[in-house]
Amino acid sequence: MNDGMFRVSGEAYDLYMGRWSRRLAPAFAEAAGIAVGDRVLDVGCGPGALTGVLVELVEPSSVAACDPSEPFVAACAQRHPGVDVRQAGAEQLPWPDRAFDVVLAQLVLNFVPDREAAAAEMTRVLRPGGTLAAAVWDYGEVEMLRHFWDAARAVRTDAPDEAHPTALGGVDELAGFLTSAGCTSVAEGTLRVESTYADAGEVCQGFLQGVGPAGAWCLSLPEDEREALRREFLGRLPDSGPVTLTAVARCGTGRRPSP
Repeated sequence: MNDGMFRVSGEAYDLYMGRWSRRLAPAFAEAAGIAVGDRVLDVGCGPGALTGVLVELVEPSSVAACDPSEPFVAACAQRHPGVDVRQAGAEQLPWPDRAFDVVLAQLVLNFVPDREAAAAEMTRVLRPGGTLAAAVWDYGEVEMLRHFWDAARAVRTDAPDEAHPTALGGVDELAGFLTSAGCTSVAEGTLRVESTYADAGEVCQGFLQGVGPAGAWCLSLPEDEREALRREFLGRLPDSGPVTLTAVARCGTGRRPSP
C-alpha cells in the first residue's frame, strides 16, 4: 500500500471516501452474517466506518480492528472505545490463530501489496467454520470516481485510473480471491449505495484532501492543471442544487473449512 495516500486525518478521509464507507458498512456487515456473540475483526478499518457498525451488532470487547495508517488507527480508537484497535497491515495480523468468528475487509484489498499473504493471515486468525468477507468497489460503477478519472484523462492523456485489471472489482474476482484463500461455500454479489452532496462543489472538495489514488494524483498536479481538472470535473455534475451519486461494490463471502 502507498502509505502516503492514507497518512491523513480521519476527518480528511470522511470528506472523501468516509461517507461512502459508512453507507456501505451496514449492508456489508449484513452480508457477512454476523451474529450476537461473534468475535469479529475489521481488517483495513480506516477511521472506523465499519468498526462502528460492528460495535452496534456485538459488544465492543468482541470487536478488533487494524490499519497500517497511524492517523486512521488513532481516529478509530478514539471513535470506538473498548475496541481492540492496532496498527498493522493485512499481511501480518497481530492476533493468534483462530481468534475470530468473522473476519471482514472493506474497501482495502485493492490496496494490499501482497494479497496472498493477506489471504493466509485472514484465514489463520479465523476459526474453522468462520466467515471471511470482503468488499471492493466495482470502479466502473462508482459515479464519483468515474467522473473524476474521465475528467482527469480529458486534462491529461497520461492520467491513471483506479479501474485497472488488478483492482479486484470485476465479476468473480473476489470469489476467486476467497477460493484461493482456501474458503468453501464461496458466494459473490453486489451492494449498491448512494450519497447526496449539498452541491457539486462539495463533491469536488473531497478530492482536495489528498486521500487515495484520486486525491494523491489531484494534489500532485501543478495549480493550473488542478484548476483545469476541477472545471472539467464540475462540468460533469449538475451546476446547481444537491447532487446524488451512486456506487456499486462487489461483496464476497466464504467459510474456512472445518477440520
